[in-house]
Amino acid sequence: MTASRTASRTASPAASRYDTALGWGWGRGRPLASTTRLVLYALVLLVFCGPLLAVLTGAFDRTPDPSQMSLIPRHLTLDNFEIAGERGLWTYLRNSLVITGGALLLQVGVTVFAAYALARHRFRGQALALMVILATMMLPEEVIAIPLSLVLGDLPGLGVSLRGTLLGMILPMGGWGFSIFVLSEFMKEIPVELEEAARVDGAGELRIFGQIILPLCKPGLGVVVIFGFNMIWDQYLLPLIVASSPDQYPLTVGLQLMRSVPEVGVGALLAGALVALVPSVLVYLAFQRTFLSGLTTGAVKG
Repeated sequence: MTASRTASRTASPAASRYDTALGWGWGRGRPLASTTRLVLYALVLLVFCGPLLAVLTGAFDRTPDPSQMSLIPRHLTLDNFEIAGERGLWTYLRNSLVITGGALLLQVGVTVFAAYALARHRFRGQALALMVILATMMLPEEVIAIPLSLVLGDLPGLGVSLRGTLLGMILPMGGWGFSIFVLSEFMKEIPVELEEAARVDGAGELRIFGQIILPLCKPGLGVVVIFGFNMIWDQYLLPLIVASSPDQYPLTVGLQLMRSVPEVGVGALLAGALVALVPSVLVYLAFQRTFLSGLTTGAVKG
């Protein structure tokens, strides 16, 4: 008994050396390790938060020269937003909100039904359908740009052109293989006994889908909404193909257009970048709990 206690006391200092990812203990008596750890934390914060802080301060600072930018605004002003607004910033923002809102609603609707069919039913050609969906994730946008432009210019069977319309930017993003794959894998983890009990009680297919499957998929839906929003919000090539005038550009293309104008200063560009950043942050904060719950649930079940 005494020998085991002695061995444990002897081994405890060595074990405490490796109680962190880098092998540093959290106890006292290690000034070098603590100092190094603080320096690394400061570097990580500087790398990740420095650019965001520069955008925030630059948007409210009257600094025409990029070499004179600082992390603390010296002359607070809203002139940058006024200049950016005169160059169409608020029109670009409105277009982005309309495109992202419509495409996200369509994408979530397509995703839940497609994922439900792949996860809860068995049909001929299911493996092929899943393979095709996954294959769409491997094609870069540049490969499908020209075929997509031809299709949108003359819809097969309808003879209607969607070029020059916001609808032409919404429909191509209605289905995303990543969202379908993530939500279908999440639905597969729902116990089949719940569905069988509902069928015994006389519940139909739509009732099972709407009252049992969907409520249990809220964490997965949070993941789908956040990733889907960012994917649609960051679109650049599709608006260039579809839009016929700058009045139809979203923020991603509008900021590039503003950047090509020499009269637009750095402060106005940073103001536009800040406006483009805010919606993504708000969406993440709104779905933060379901997003983290979805990631944690997937990690535990995996």
